[in-house]
Amino acid sequence: MAIRVLPVSAEQSELLDLIVALGDRYTKYLGLLTPPAYRKHAEDDGLLVAMDGKEVVGYALFGLPKRSLHVRLAHLCVAEEHRGKGVARELIEAIRARHAHRLGIRAKCRRDYGLSSMWTALGFVPRGESLGRGKDQETLDTWWLDLGHEDLFTEAQSDALLVVTVDHGVFAGLRGTETERAVEESRALEAGWLADLIELAFTPQLLHDVRDVEEREARTHQRAGLAELRSLSPDSAAVTIRLEELVAAAGKEMPGVPLHGRQRARLRYVAETSCAGLQVLVTRDPALAALADIALDIAGVKVVSPAVVTLHVDELRQAQVYRPADLMGTTFSAEEIAPDGEGELVGFFEQAEGDRGTSFAERLKSLADDGVLWRRELLRDGEGHPVALYVWAMDGRTLNVAFLRTASHWLEESLARQLLFMLKRLGRERGAQAIRITDPFLSSAAMSAAGADGFTEDESGFTVLLVDVCGSAVAASRKAAEIAGRMRRSAPRLDERVSPEVASMAERVWWPAKLIDTALPSFIAPIKPRWSTELFDFPAMLVPRDDVLGISREHVYYRSSGRRGERVPARILWYVSEGASGQQGKMVIGCSRLDEVVIDGPDTLFSRFEHLGVYGHAEVRDAADASGKAMALRFSDTEIFPVQVTHARMTALAKRLGLRWVPPMQLSKVSSTLFQAVYEEGHRKT
Repeated sequence: MAIRVLPVSAEQSELLDLIVALGDRYTKYLGLLTPPAYRKHAEDDGLLVAMDGKEVVGYALFGLPKRSLHVRLAHLCVAEEHRGKGVARELIEAIRARHAHRLGIRAKCRRDYGLSSMWTALGFVPRGESLGRGKDQETLDTWWLDLGHEDLFTEAQSDALLVVTVDHGVFAGLRGTETERAVEESRALEAGWLADLIELAFTPQLLHDVRDVEEREARTHQRAGLAELRSLSPDSAAVTIRLEELVAAAGKEMPGVPLHGRQRARLRYVAETSCAGLQVLVTRDPALAALADIALDIAGVKVVSPAVVTLHVDELRQAQVYRPADLMGTTFSAEEIAPDGEGELVGFFEQAEGDRGTSFAERLKSLADDGVLWRRELLRDGEGHPVALYVWAMDGRTLNVAFLRTASHWLEESLARQLLFMLKRLGRERGAQAIRITDPFLSSAAMSAAGADGFTEDESGFTVLLVDVCGSAVAASRKAAEIAGRMRRSAPRLDERVSPEVASMAERVWWPAKLIDTALPSFIAPIKPRWSTELFDFPAMLVPRDDVLGISREHVYYRSSGRRGERVPARILWYVSEGASGQQGKMVIGCSRLDEVVIDGPDTLFSRFEHLGVYGHAEVRDAADASGKAMALRFSDTEIFPVQVTHARMTALAKRLGLRWVPPMQLSKVSSTLFQAVYEEGHRKT
């Protein structure tokens, strides 16, 4: 039977007696508490009980101080025979849910009880210590569970160009408690010329490491130095997920290295840095430095020494700033919003009542107060006019978008759609599993684009899931349900029996998901380097492409009218055929969603799809066959693979699957298993 957690009132005498009896079993650890004290906590809404059927298996006794906004946890008691079942976690989660408006939960526990692993598993971090009132003056650790509210410290403005996290070795060096060489190297980070360039921050793992320092005087000295660094509190659930990803990757790369204890703590520094939205972790630990490749591949975190930071601060800063490439080879450009540059944008992006003039500028400026944790990106057209802006930050596995604006522009609708796709690609690159847009003043173009792109609206804004699964429909929907569940949402359950139309819609809404075992067909199309350059900017053009074409998510490709099993919806791989001397070719460069197949006269097709294509009128006519008709393939949301899949690699993949691979001379159907193999190869981490 599932554990139930219920509030206890002072009138429930029989239940109170059972709770008191359970507490009396553990007075050695909890101390003696009289029955009236339990009843008083119940009267004050400070007693929860965990029930397994009709049996009392645990309870939480806590106070709600009126002069401070935290929960003071006095007892967290679980019957010995019911431990390991998640009872303590259920009690803590119930306190969180009932008192979410409070800043956090605080508990004190004797250090010699050896319960630090339990508190850590529940999400608590050590925040100081004190001496007990007993004769032996025992040391009491203070444990803190943050409930996610900002305080004066998290709102404090950072003027630094770069925020980095430090591990315990570097921090101890800063406090002068390491060897002379370590102190010298660490304190180089505090050089005067770096004061306006770098801000040092710490994550919860540092608190655990400080707590584990054996000498009390040394612990006290180090804790005093924490106030000089920025404190970061990444989402604990997101950290747990990221940590397991890192552990799994490390296990594959270093099979002989134990991944527990100290090694796991090293990986937790990486996970917490990543989930706090930062990308640089400073260490002097050779064992942590040995994990640098894994940290970068899995979490996007650069693990560097203090010397690297001081020598390459400008380069490292660029690693933390997202600068998208020119939009599909057009004259559009992206840049950061300069400090105090908000005023320039007022005339372009005012959207509604309550967001006019100084209100808009001040709200945009306030988001710079978190330093590099927020990215304020601006798009300009070829004449330098601001046409779109977006402000984003990573929060665990969620990409939060506080601003998403498009200016009045003849390409506003296309820009809005392209921005959403850019955000999805950005989220995927950063390991996000969801995007949440909280801007209360979205333009109508952005709102329309969000609705068409699978975003759902609720009181907090617009949200979409990023389901990075290329596999079965069941696997994709299971992953979607897992992500949605963490956000207290629901997701549909799909299996291989869904129609191609439903599968295609799921792939659009859950992008980049690919539902391989459904009836949604896959094709491969040969394309000459000239047209792949025009359509996809691959190989890249030397001169900018047409802006309409470059920012559109839809394009069209022409060929002869003879049918070879084409049907929609479908997926399509793009195989660049061999080109002229010096041109790249004979490789799969990406994939798209095939939305429409139309056969008609070339004049009719050109008139209908001129705005989407790169073909001139004469070239569409050349695509027609003896029947006088041509075929137009309308496709969308092209993914250019990070790794191009060469002809030789295609041959090897097909052979591994027991298939024969011949470079396509025309549009051809391919098996879904080969599509999956090629897609995964295209996204292989190099």
